[in-house]
Amino acid sequence: MSKEIVLPALFAPTLVAWQRRHGRHQLPWQNTRDPYRVWLSEIMLQQTQVTTVLGYYQRFLERFPTVLELAAASLDEVLALWAGLGYYSRARNLHACARAVAEQHGGVFPGDSVGLQLLPGIGRSTAAAVAAFCFGERVAILDGNVKRVLGRLLAFDGDLASSAQERLLWQQATALLPTEGIESYTQGVMDLGATICTSRSPQCLICPVTELCAGRLSGEPTRFPVKTRKLKRGRRENWWLWLEHGGSVLLQQRPATGVWAGLWSLPLFDDEAALQQAASLIGAQLEVMPRIQHTLTHFDWVLHTHRAEMAALPALPDQAPAGQWVARERLAEYALPAPLKKMIG
Repeated sequence: MSKEIVLPALFAPTLVAWQRRHGRHQLPWQNTRDPYRVWLSEIMLQQTQVTTVLGYYQRFLERFPTVLELAAASLDEVLALWAGLGYYSRARNLHACARAVAEQHGGVFPGDSVGLQLLPGIGRSTAAAVAAFCFGERVAILDGNVKRVLGRLLAFDGDLASSAQERLLWQQATALLPTEGIESYTQGVMDLGATICTSRSPQCLICPVTELCAGRLSGEPTRFPVKTRKLKRGRRENWWLWLEHGGSVLLQQRPATGVWAGLWSLPLFDDEAALQQAASLIGAQLEVMPRIQHTLTHFDWVLHTHRAEMAALPALPDQAPAGQWVARERLAEYALPAPLKKMIG
């Protein structure tokens, strides 16, 4: 850091008062101290907008009202319900965490942030959010929105690509905590980042802490937080073979690691020649479908699809795609990637 950080003493009380009057209070995971419901929402909200999460959250609770029922489900069932929400490692960690809570803790979540961090898929910020909302623990969160709020508030010019600088921001986040009202404070800093202190167009004129914000006073609030390491986006191109027979679709389960791990997909090929060879082995007459452009975190994916309706159930030789024939009316039971679900649903 190139300068001393001055912590605004009025930040916490101002934020708490604002949240209680103007913050969000009616989200379905609010107004509860049930760790299961809060944890579920925190996992779903990682890198996902509230509007997208709402429907998934409700469906999950209807199917899995308790952590024990989630733990008892199969991973396939969890992935199927998660399909379309993206970042599928969250769903696998969700299931693993539920099982750990059931098997190691008798279905009861640990009662503090330290114990919560020992569970699969729960990092420091998520553990802190659950502990603050459910147990009133005075502990700081630091997700993406909060890094932005505090980075601007403090004009924090340390590069958050550096773990040392991120640790320093954690220290400042902890130092800013109020002595009371941790629930309102935690929700307030989340609300501020989600609704006012947004990434590209912060609404400084209506921000409750605008007079305390060193980033605004600098004249360049969007310069903070600083993170120089940028992901290099890649491009990938693959070919899908869409085979149907008698109202059933041939699906393959993806490997346990990598993109769409554990999901069900059409047979996927690295090039068109390989797809054509597999199709010729079973006598499939292919129809070319519109290509799909799918954007993921690290790369853009171009998916070409060739479709064939088989008059008879083909005998699949060793070189042809293996898989499972699934009736169309049962596709909802399978975890399909979002672009595939949209295409064949």
